Amino acid sequence: MRFVLLFCVFLSGCQALPPLPTWQAPNGRDHADLGVIRDLHSGEQLTPELLIERLAPAPRVLVGEQHDNPDHHALELWLLQALEQKRAQGSVLMEMLNPDQQAKVDQARGHEVADLPAALAWQKNWEWSMYGPIVRHALAQPYPLLAANLDRSEIMGIYKTRPVLAGSASTAPSVQAPLLEQIRESHCGLLPEEQLPSMLAVQQQRDRRMAQRLVAAPQPALLFAGAFHVRRDLGVPLHLGDLGAGQGSVSLVLAEVGKPVPATSADYVWYTPALPDKDHCAELRR
Repeated sequence: MRFVLLFCVFLSGCQALPPLPTWQAPNGRDHADLGVIRDLHSGEQLTPELLIERLAPAPRVLVGEQHDNPDHHALELWLLQALEQKRAQGSVLMEMLNPDQQAKVDQARGHEVADLPAALAWQKNWEWSMYGPIVRHALAQPYPLLAANLDRSEIMGIYKTRPVLAGSASTAPSVQAPLLEQIRESHCGLLPEEQLPSMLAVQQQRDRRMAQRLVAAPQPALLFAGAFHVRRDLGVPLHLGDLGAGQGSVSLVLAEVGKPVPATSADYVWYTPALPDKDHCAELRR
C-alpha cells in the first residue's frame, strides 16, 4: 500500500477529480440523457473521468456552451480544474473577452481585486454571476487568460465592409448556408435580408479570430465559447484547418437534454438539464 501511495505522488492520474457540480436548471431532471457524456464518433457513453482522460492529451480543447445555462458554466469550471490535475494548462481563452480588455486582464492576474468586473471592464451582456467563478479561478493560475473575440470597433468595420475570408473549408456553401439560416432563425426572421451577409461576415470573422488566437496561444489551450462557434462542421475547427492547424483540436458541446447534437458537429457532447422554454422572438417583436 505504501508503494502505491508513493507511486501516486508521481502520477497525476492518481489524483481524484473535483466533485461534480449539482444541477441547477429545472427542466429535464427525469430525461434519459441527463448527465450523459457521449463520444459522437463511436456512440460510446463515457464517465466524466474517461472524458477528462480523452481531453487531456489534446493541444486544443474547444468547449461550447449555451450562454444562459448555469449548468454549462459550472461544468466549464469543473472541466478546467479537472484538466489542471491531468496536465500543465498552457492557456484559457474566452469568447466573452475582447482584445481591448486584455491589458486589464493581465494586470489583474495574481492580484486580489475588490471589484473585479469593473477592473476588467466586464461586458454586461455576459452574466458575471455565471462567468465570474471561471474568470477568478483562471486569474489565480500561472497560465494566461486570453481574449478570443473581436472588439466592437472591429465588428462595426466588418459589418460595413465585409472582408474576404481566406480558405476553402470555412467559405464552402455547405458551411455558409446553414450559418445564414441560423442567423435568420436566431433573429426570429426580423432582420432585413440585405443585412444577413454582413451578419454572416461578423460571425465567421469571430470564428476566424478564435482560431487565430488558439493557434497563437500557449498549449495546451482551452477555449470557452458559444456552441455554434466550436462546431466542427460550421465553426472554429474549420478555420483552424484553413490556417493550417486542423489537427490537434477536440470539440465538446454542452447541450440541454431534448436538444440532440449531430454526430458531425463535435467530438463529444455532455447533456445537462434544460432551462424553461422562453419565447425570445415575442420579446424581440415588442
